[in-house]
Amino acid sequence: MSEILEHTILDTIKLIPFLFITYLIMEYIEHKMSNKTKKIVEKSGKFGPAIGAILGIIPQCGFSAAASNLYAVRIISLGTLMAIFLSTSDEMIPVLISESIPIEIIIKILLIKLVIGMLAGFIIDLILRIRNNKKEQEKINDICEHEHCHCEEGILKSSIIHTVHITVFILIITFIVNIIIHYVGEENISNIIMNVPVLGSIIAGIIGLIPNCASSVILTELYVQNLISVSTMISGLLVGSGVGILVLFKQNRNIKQNIKIIILLYSIGVISGILLELIGIKF
Repeated sequence: MSEILEHTILDTIKLIPFLFITYLIMEYIEHKMSNKTKKIVEKSGKFGPAIGAILGIIPQCGFSAAASNLYAVRIISLGTLMAIFLSTSDEMIPVLISESIPIEIIIKILLIKLVIGMLAGFIIDLILRIRNNKKEQEKINDICEHEHCHCEEGILKSSIIHTVHITVFILIITFIVNIIIHYVGEENISNIIMNVPVLGSIIAGIIGLIPNCASSVILTELYVQNLISVSTMISGLLVGSGVGILVLFKQNRNIKQNIKIIILLYSIGVISGILLELIGIKF
């Protein structure tokens, strides 16, 4: 146990500089683009799913939460909301960068999420337009953004806070994973998850439903340690939308509608992962 703990701490400490630099860059992007991004999405109209998916893959603080707020007052469509949820990656990018994953692999993962988010968004909006030709009356409500981030703290302070939070997450998750590997065996875990693609995607999708950054950290760490395939990881990351789901339930009072959105999000994520596994995408 002491060896596992020592190994976990040393591995996590090595990641801290990379995490901090990555978050520093992400915070800079956030401060420069945050308001512009929201305005672009608000004015996107029928092109919402495409614009939402593209903006979703750009690391931004609480973008999925902002999207939930905009959907709650019907400024954006369900397809646009879904495109943003599917494309956003929460903590995937900083974790992959800190683990020295090649940039071309990171770009491929982002592009897959972008394409799936965009296609799903357009299909959803098309189906809704066919089913309902009447436009919903726009609600005029105050948009209170609970983005659960520290963007207002300043770039440096915010970067430090994010780095500390994710470092703690990685430390805990890596420790648990190392214990499981030690007692269960990497090969046995691989046989359970990697060699049963449907089961792997279903489990990853459930993990993705965790409404904070823990889900993306767990899935990315499992992928980095070769315990799950890239398609299984993508299943969970497609479902994962950070605090977006929490804000959706807080701002959108139609509980049945919110549950349907979660079921739809989960289904798209899991089915996409299974298809990617069947196609044989590996990197």
